[in-house]
Order: sequence, then C-alpha cells, then structure tokens
Amino acid sequence: MNPPGLRARLVVSRPGFTLDIDFEVAPGEVVALLGPNGAGKTTALRVLAGLTALSQGEIILDGRPLHTQAAEQRPVGMVFQDYLLFPHLSALDNVAFGPRCHGVSKAEARRIAAELLERVGLAGHVTAKPRRLSGGQAQRVALARALAVRPKLLLLDEPLAALDAHTRLEIRSQLRRHLADFDGATVLVTHDPLDAMVLADRLVVIEHGTIVQQGSPAEVARRPRTDYVARLVGLNLYRGHADGQRVKVGELMFSTIEQLDGPAFVAFRPAAVALYRSRPDGSPRNLWQATIEGIERHGDNVRVHLDGPITAFVDITPAALADLDLTPGQHIWASVKATETHAYPA
Repeated sequence: MNPPGLRARLVVSRPGFTLDIDFEVAPGEVVALLGPNGAGKTTALRVLAGLTALSQGEIILDGRPLHTQAAEQRPVGMVFQDYLLFPHLSALDNVAFGPRCHGVSKAEARRIAAELLERVGLAGHVTAKPRRLSGGQAQRVALARALAVRPKLLLLDEPLAALDAHTRLEIRSQLRRHLADFDGATVLVTHDPLDAMVLADRLVVIEHGTIVQQGSPAEVARRPRTDYVARLVGLNLYRGHADGQRVKVGELMFSTIEQLDGPAFVAFRPAAVALYRSRPDGSPRNLWQATIEGIERHGDNVRVHLDGPITAFVDITPAALADLDLTPGQHIWASVKATETHAYPA
C-alpha cells in the first residue's frame, strides 16, 4: 500500500535542459524547491499542476496516480507568483470560482469563500475587486482561492515575490500559520532563502535540473554541499581531502575541530576571518595571503572579497575597515581559527 502524501519522479526533457528529480512530501509537510534561476523549480511545479507534460516519471498523490489526470481534474490548489486574480470579480467571487467549477451551488460556494476569507483575515474585504486590494491582501485572496477547492496538494510559486520588503515580513509569518493549518502536502517554489527557511519543513535544492541537497533548513544551512547553497546561507565553502583534523584545499592546509578521512568539505563564516596588514606574529593556523578584489557594504558591516589560493568573503566592521586602511588590489593576510573551521564528508 502506498503511503499518503506526494511521491514524485519528474523528468522533463527539452533541447539543452533536462529536469530529473525525485522527492516526497508527507501530509501536512511543506517542502520548498529552492535553486537559482533556470534550475527547473517552476517547471517542476507546472508538471505537478498538470500545466507541463512529463517526459518520463510519475506523480503519486495519496496512493493514486496524478500524472494521468488532466489539470482541471487534479485535487490541486495553486498560488501563482502574480496571483492571477480575476479583475472583474470581487474577492468573494474569486474564491468561490473554484468550488463553482466543481459543481458546488452558488450559495454553498460563497459560504466556503466567506469562511476562507475570514480565516485569512479579509472578512471586511469580500466585495473588493483586486485593484482595490494591497499586494498582501491579494496574496491572501489567492491563497484562499487555492484552498477553496479543498486540495490534497497545494502549490505555491514564489508567493511573496510581488510584495515589498515590509509587507513581505508580515505576510510571511501569516502564510506560515495558514500552511500549518493545511493537512495536505505543500510544495513551495522560491529562490529566496529566508522564505524557504521560515516557511518550509524541508528543503530540496535544485541546480541544473537535478537535486544537489535536501534536508531540514537547519541541516542544509549547517552543511552546504554546493557553492550556491553556501552563498545562500552565508558561508565560505571549499572541497578538499581530510587526514585527521587537517584538510588540504589546493595548496592550503586547514586545521579543523572534526576528525575525518577522505574527501571533505570545509566551511566557515565570513565573520570568522581575521585580516592583518602584515603577517601576524607566531604561527597561527589556517593563515594565507590574499589580494583584496573588492569592498562593499553588507548590512551593518563591510564585506571584503579576497582572491588568492582560495577566494573568500570576509565580514568586518566599518571601524576595522578604517583601522586597517583597506583598498582594492592590496595584499593582506587572512586567518580563521580551527574552532571556527568546520569539516564534514564530501
């Protein structure tokens, strides 16, 4: 007997690109498909919705094949990036549209819609047309419309991308609460790491049409396995070869707190790197000479881009930048403590 929830093997072949991924989503679980532009995330979502055909593979939802059904027959609710609300219909009628298409009476469809709009905090906006709604309100109407068909699978395509930064913060936390109340499987597509970390129970990272890493947000953030994921979670990442508590990365030898043997990753935070105008006294471990490639503001700090035996990002305070008198093209010494340098199997 097939377990409940979603089990998908998606293969889509196009000239110059192939999506080939395999993942599962349990009932009540939110899985984020995360990756750079062109990775295949939206293609995966469109396949699940029935808007793009599979080249190979299958989609099983609650033990039944979904890929053999037409898009309009699938028990799927979808929130599009631009929401795609009907401009001529009120918020109430936008939400009631799905149930009406499924044969529900007008009165019952409107009752369902009113209940959902109240649940998402829009009871006072049932008569408003989309042009009268703010971005956050439109997003909540789109979510209510997706839930109105009582789907077993909820698909969200960059649901917060159209919002400004302030609204995004508020709606993100609201959306998390609404998703927690949904007992079906949810697949979220995003390229925003914060959206993924806050909204998802599990991340599936896609690059070039394949899955490169998956796990809980904490697992992925702690042990990135590609440069893309490392940049996403704000770590410097290198691949090398471990021998005990030492990992050779190119010509450099890093001391770490972990004991490993064989292929390994080394990661450390940009803020863990110390910079020196001249070679520091003594024999500090994990020391190398580099050239400053660039300097830029990074939040409240300054991010220094280093080139040399390895490329690295270093975060320092504006006061440290002034004190060190750093400029692009300058040679500098960099070091990171062994206690701040983490290694794990590659």
